[in-house]
Amino acid sequence: MSDTNGPGALLKRIRVWLVVFIVCLVLSGATAFPLVTELRLADEALSSWAAPVGDAFPVLAEWLARVRGGVEGADAHAPYLLYGTDWLAFAHLVIAVAFYGPYRDPVRNIWVIEFGMIACAGIVPLALICGPIRDIPFWWSVIDMSFGVFGILPLLVVRRLIKRLEAAQAGPELTSTAFRTSSP
Repeated sequence: MSDTNGPGALLKRIRVWLVVFIVCLVLSGATAFPLVTELRLADEALSSWAAPVGDAFPVLAEWLARVRGGVEGADAHAPYLLYGTDWLAFAHLVIAVAFYGPYRDPVRNIWVIEFGMIACAGIVPLALICGPIRDIPFWWSVIDMSFGVFGILPLLVVRRLIKRLEAAQAGPELTSTAFRTSSP
């Protein structure tokens, strides 16, 4: 019978959570590249097969049409503005790569997890401050803030597991060190 709380099992659980987190970061970054196409498809979907959703949430349909128009206008008249979303996508990919450190050596690289937690927490004030400045509807800012909330949850789990792994790895060392110092 294997030990579900042993260092090997903890490391496996940490790595599973990290892979899920990394995949989510990569997907959220990759979706920022084809923004014009995604908005066109989403807006068309709300007008056709997903019309019941648009009918149930007319504010969502209006917002999506407004954003689509703005992004298509920028693409047609000032495509360099969309370069900012390319950098947003790239940043997600780079941050995802940083989480390979904790994947390899979680205890040594716990700081990356803590950095990610700080970044997730920072989403909330960013959305609350910049949302109104950019004329973003509050309900959309709530959706943006949810990325920070949903992002921090797996990181909290991973941090807790890393602390348990650290204790499990340090346990025998501390015991043998304490024994050596008390022996003549």
